[in-house]
Amino acid sequence: MQSTALPKQDSPGEDAGDREPVSFEELTVKFPAAANYLVTMFLLEREQGMVLNSQLAKKLEVTKPAVNQAIKRLKMLELATQDAYRQIRLTDLGRSYGKKVLIKHYLCEYMLIKRMNYPWEKADEEAQRLQHTISDEFTDYLYDFFGQPEVCPHGNPFPGSPGESYMLSLARLDKAPVGTRLRLLRITEEGEAMAGLLRFCHMHNLYPGTIITVDLMKADESMEVLNESYRITIPFSIAKYICYEEID
Repeated sequence: MQSTALPKQDSPGEDAGDREPVSFEELTVKFPAAANYLVTMFLLEREQGMVLNSQLAKKLEVTKPAVNQAIKRLKMLELATQDAYRQIRLTDLGRSYGKKVLIKHYLCEYMLIKRMNYPWEKADEEAQRLQHTISDEFTDYLYDFFGQPEVCPHGNPFPGSPGESYMLSLARLDKAPVGTRLRLLRITEEGEAMAGLLRFCHMHNLYPGTIITVDLMKADESMEVLNESYRITIPFSIAKYICYEEID
């Protein structure tokens, strides 16, 4: 199969200065945890516009001193910077590596779900293990094989895809007006990481593409929606991680 280029990524050499930039392959050998840090930092930048030590510690379930040490190493490798206010930023090289890991993750999800019939609600966790094992060549193959997808099976956009900005700007379900007929499009990365959320969505057929109507906002921090012929009660703690668009 002839390879077609993945969504355009930032040039990796712009922040490297006179120093030879570390290759991704070299990085994964010398600093195996770097990939997890870089993809997590990329997602925080994309979703929230900033990265803080405390955010990384929470997301990666590590201590703040461990994050400090990791950021120090990433700075030495010119993959990240940190300003006087302790806000962390990826360099162009670090961002390109974060995107690379995320794309591998999304394509592993496709492989698991579409070709191996692996459960949709379990694929995110398994893909986190597989994303570090596939080559760039196989990544390109999967991207073409699955028709150059723009979103992952849970609705999150590929970096650089045409609809990335639109998907990231979608409203959250817990804020949907009563009486609204809508189409679910995305379960956020933060939602995917929340214990039990994907299983809840699977049990109630709350997949990207599902059409529902908001029927009632309840005093107990939950909402009721109508999905075809049955009613679903969704806690706000879950609904806030599900994104939608209104339909006529």
